Amino acid sequence: MRRLLDSAALPSPRDMIDAVGLRGAREDIVEDERRIALAASAALWPAAALMLLAAAIGLVMLAQRALGLGGDSPATIMARAAPAMTLALAGWAMLAHPRAARQPSVRRIAALVLAATWIAISIGLLLDSAATLPPHDAAAGQVALLGATMLTAIAFQPARAAAIAFAATLATMVVATRGITQASLAAVAVAAIHVVATTRLALVEQRTFRLRRVAHQEQQRARLLVATVEEHGPGWFWQADRHGRVRYLSEKVARELRRLGVEPIGEPLTALFRVDSALVDTERTLTFHLSSRTSFADYCIRPAMDGAPDRWWSISGRPLIDELGRFQGFAGAGSDLTEQRRAEAEITRLALFDSLTGLANRQRMRLALEQTLTHRSGAPTSTGLLLLDLDRFKAVNDTLGHQMGDELLKEVAQRLQRTIGDAGLVGRLGGDEFQVVVPGEGNRDRLGMLADRVIAALSLPYHIQSATLSIGCSVGVAVAPLHGDTPEALVRNADLALYAAKADGRGVHRFYREELLEGAQNRKRLEDDLRAALGGNQFHLTYQAVVSTADERIMGYEALLRWDHPERGSISPADFVPVAEECGLIETIGEWVMRSACMEAATWPDHVRVAVNVSPIQFANPALPGIVASALGASGLPPHRLELEITEGVFLNEDASSERMFRALKGLGVRLALDDFGTGYSSLGYLKKAPFDKIKIDQSFVRGAIQPGNRNAAIIKAIVSLAETLGMETTAEGVEQQDEIALIRDLGCSHIQGYVYGRPARTAQVHEQLGAAGGFAVPIGFKKSRAPRQRMLRSVRLLLGEESGEVRLRNLSDTGAMIDGVDLPDEAIGHPVRVELGEGQWTPATISWIGDGRAGLRFDHAVDGDRLSPPAPAAEPAPLAKAASGGRG
Repeated sequence: MRRLLDSAALPSPRDMIDAVGLRGAREDIVEDERRIALAASAALWPAAALMLLAAAIGLVMLAQRALGLGGDSPATIMARAAPAMTLALAGWAMLAHPRAARQPSVRRIAALVLAATWIAISIGLLLDSAATLPPHDAAAGQVALLGATMLTAIAFQPARAAAIAFAATLATMVVATRGITQASLAAVAVAAIHVVATTRLALVEQRTFRLRRVAHQEQQRARLLVATVEEHGPGWFWQADRHGRVRYLSEKVARELRRLGVEPIGEPLTALFRVDSALVDTERTLTFHLSSRTSFADYCIRPAMDGAPDRWWSISGRPLIDELGRFQGFAGAGSDLTEQRRAEAEITRLALFDSLTGLANRQRMRLALEQTLTHRSGAPTSTGLLLLDLDRFKAVNDTLGHQMGDELLKEVAQRLQRTIGDAGLVGRLGGDEFQVVVPGEGNRDRLGMLADRVIAALSLPYHIQSATLSIGCSVGVAVAPLHGDTPEALVRNADLALYAAKADGRGVHRFYREELLEGAQNRKRLEDDLRAALGGNQFHLTYQAVVSTADERIMGYEALLRWDHPERGSISPADFVPVAEECGLIETIGEWVMRSACMEAATWPDHVRVAVNVSPIQFANPALPGIVASALGASGLPPHRLELEITEGVFLNEDASSERMFRALKGLGVRLALDDFGTGYSSLGYLKKAPFDKIKIDQSFVRGAIQPGNRNAAIIKAIVSLAETLGMETTAEGVEQQDEIALIRDLGCSHIQGYVYGRPARTAQVHEQLGAAGGFAVPIGFKKSRAPRQRMLRSVRLLLGEESGEVRLRNLSDTGAMIDGVDLPDEAIGHPVRVELGEGQWTPATISWIGDGRAGLRFDHAVDGDRLSPPAPAAEPAPLAKAASGGRG
């Protein structure tokens, strides 16, 4: 400002013209300032006009009174006053009339300059006329004209050009009418000073206008930025007075508060907002800062009204202090956190909830379990944990697609929540596995009932997209702290219980038992020992003969894997093969079996084949044909002498890769056999696509086939007929009795495999067997099949003639039984008896043999031992009377 004032000492003509308003305004702010000045002049103009009118009338009256005494006549004075009075009225209209006010300021100022010039001329002439009056009247007239002159000058002062013109013209008129005198020179000096002062003031105002213009532009820019932030951004602004009452609040926040029925302007800030205590990083509140007049930043606030929707803002503020150090209130800014909070809530939801079902996810279930297991006192509290796995869910995904599977999972989640209700927290761990935490519940009976309700609810049919689906559910239950006082231990034990539930047939619940953990630990030790066995030469192969039913010639051997553990002895393949499949060792072990079997079979006669089992995991490996080709090449075994036995499990994921694998294996020239036929889950449709050379009939169909009334023989016959139609050989597995050989031959099977021709043997014994009888097999074992027997010990009543007594039942089959605790003579053999196998169930039989206090009974009709009454406790029987002597024992 000082520099601008200093620069006014040497103004340019252009600046002077602009300063006094004789050029058009180039900026709106200058035009606005000029209009304000003209409005101020208009406010003063009525007083000046009236004063001019009064002065003119007063001079006319004084002239009228002085007629004949000399001086100007009233008419002359009226003529001289007329322009001033006319222009005064015209100037008043020009300044105050709305139509004239719409004209540009430069035109109105120019008109005022002309008016000021003529008014000054009129006043100068009137002053000359007043001087001609008598001295007393002249003084009164000059005083009146002086007052009019002063008011007129004041009225012209806001319009700087008009004020300058008025002063300069008036001084000129004084010199013109009075001549060069001391008074006229003084008037010129006063006028000059007035002109210079007015011009300098105009220049100062001009520079002030420029500063105000810059400030105005900055204010406009600031208002634009603030408006942009308020309207389009998340930010907003607020201001409060020294009492904490809101004086300004951005419209978008004010609008939110008005929707809640509150007008924010004039309300205390603390009545409108409250700090969100869940997120605030300090214990100090808004009230504290407003009362202590201290700054605060990034406080999370929300509407203070009850029932307000979820809205959050971040607010900052600082105290306002004026240049004198006086507190004027607070001002600050804020930003909308609603979307950010919602996004954070969504992130939290995704982190703690399952996106598909909306249930708690694995992370949240773990946190909930940790909180539930630890009581406030630090002591563990009773908690039930249910681990659920859906049965047959994979079949839904495989047959109907994953979209249908997802819809099914949503339905399962809803049913599970309805069933559990408020009893516990339900979560989805992933896939088709769910978990339920039941706080404060340790009663096994109630947890068992809850598990049964869950199984029943989830096993009901589902109706989804016009399809009806049926699945099941298995549940494992663990109870804290009995089964573990940490989340890891409890989940592990519930998982072991779930594994037991699936092993027991699915669709049931099982509680954790200590032996389950022991079994899992044994399984882990078995896995570790398997890894050591691979490098410790602990595996070996045995071979079981496959014999032709036509001439009992040995046509081949099946290679069977055996494991001799250095500490645990021989371990059954049924125990370690599933473990090897689960831990990924089966492919390495299978490759070793393949190479070893081919190498040893290469030393056998040319007509003898070797069969090697291939697991579904091996079959799914694209490298299998290469492994087989490498084993054949290394051993020199002709491909047609190698037979790969494949189970029906390979067809569970039947696709194009399965067909390619079959073509690749057949391309090597090896034979393919379908093992354990009839025990898998696939249909007969694959027989027309898979190029099998042989079907192996599972031993479950062979066992008991020779018994009267057994349907297994008919099943075997059907399988043989199917195989013959498709040009395949058949092998009956599990033949143990010599009389079954003839049955299998009569049913049409081409080959027999089983203990009837000896147990599996090492390769050295194979050579002996092939050389001992010219390559023919010799049957061993029982010559006649017997019905399966159940070993037991129970008391039954025996009726022989008119004598009866209790005996002990030892063995029981469908066709007979063995009893002991009897004292019968040999003559009783062949006598009919009746035995009470169940309460009120008397079965007729015949004594078939007697010896050593025991006797054998042959039932007149076959019985079903499974349908007998539960066994009664055994007791010492009363001896039966000897049938021959009729005496009592």
